[in-house]
Amino acid sequence: MSTQSWINLAYLAASMLFIVAFKMMTGPRTATRGNLVGAAGMAIALAAACFEGPVAGSLAAHGPWTLVILGLAVVIGSAIGGALALLYPMTGMPQMVALLNGFGGAASTLVAGAELWNATAAAKAAGSPPVPWTQFIIATALTGLIGAVTFWGSLVAFAKLEELPSFKKAWTDPRRHWINLGLALLTLALVWGVGARPSSNLLFWALVVVGSVLGCTLTLPIGGADMPVVICLLNSYSGLAAAAAGFVIDNPVLVIAGSLVGASGLILTAIMCQAMNRSLAGVLFGGLGTTAAVSGDDVYAGRVKSASAEEVAMVLEGAGRVVIVPGYGLAVAQAQHAVRELADALEKRGTTVEYAIHPVAGRMPGHMNVLLAEADVPYEKLREMDDINPTFPETDVAIVIGANDVVNPAARRIPRAPSPGCRSSTSTRRARWWW
Repeated sequence: MSTQSWINLAYLAASMLFIVAFKMMTGPRTATRGNLVGAAGMAIALAAACFEGPVAGSLAAHGPWTLVILGLAVVIGSAIGGALALLYPMTGMPQMVALLNGFGGAASTLVAGAELWNATAAAKAAGSPPVPWTQFIIATALTGLIGAVTFWGSLVAFAKLEELPSFKKAWTDPRRHWINLGLALLTLALVWGVGARPSSNLLFWALVVVGSVLGCTLTLPIGGADMPVVICLLNSYSGLAAAAAGFVIDNPVLVIAGSLVGASGLILTAIMCQAMNRSLAGVLFGGLGTTAAVSGDDVYAGRVKSASAEEVAMVLEGAGRVVIVPGYGLAVAQAQHAVRELADALEKRGTTVEYAIHPVAGRMPGHMNVLLAEADVPYEKLREMDDINPTFPETDVAIVIGANDVVNPAARRIPRAPSPGCRSSTSTRRARWWW
């Protein structure tokens, strides 16, 4: 077979591994293996890309230096990724995910810009007409726009999650929607301009600049408690940017991988919006608003008492079924081990203990599952919101830890309100026992 045939087979294998990885990452028991399968697929795709088209031509023209440069890039990128994964605590995973989303968007934008530069330079050298309005130009413009929005929106999300002083307060300027509308119209005009004059690289980079501003203005109005939705949406954007970049460089595996990420991120965004009683349109247009902050000391001062796991178990000795509802406060307090100790003490007394996991319990989907897995909580005890909500009437005690606003009392009097189980998660700074 020809070299291109082997490359196509490698891309097919990588695409299949990506699909398998997505399936495996839907369950906590197989998520770790799914992550490794996805990484293996990406390694195959990277290796195949080193022998395709421009890279092969550059290797023939410049010799082994091309592979040396690629190798250095892989080593540097791997070192940065490994350092981020090792240094960031579990409570900081959302920040790291936001950064990785942003880096993906930036990479797609740079790829599109480089390809446009090469195409226009080659056209000028050959004395041929400018690059026509084709799939290439449309994909290049969309990649630049979506990648820029993703990168700067992700940086703002990172700053909000890190609670940097300048980003603690949401941007509440009443003119923000008009500003976003004006920027969106300007991006459409620039997309048309890139298509009309594809030989002008200046228009492309102007589109990138305006898209960068739009990414900031779309994310700045959103409160920190709503960041799980924003992270999912930016993840979808990064996938769409990658898919568009795949059309730019005519790389099928990039189109497939980007489409998978984009579609799954958008579906997850819709799930998060429903779980948090938000509007998807509100997320898309930066209209989630702010979350009112109330000092915990003002609400609980003088009424919080510390207790050991054994003492709490003694109080609950008569309970036949206990449901634990964890939130971000549990993550900040690193209380997952204390929760496991309480569960062990209750189970020794014959109590059934389960965990009600809200889709955004913490700061991102799956956060609580990983934290509780660190404390060796059995996977089968972790119940999803829609699964466990109907069983609350048969529950003797519900212990809400570090997520004191997830219970929705309005569900008792408003028929169409979400069930009186988990509703939304906030950044409670201390874990507390409630029953």
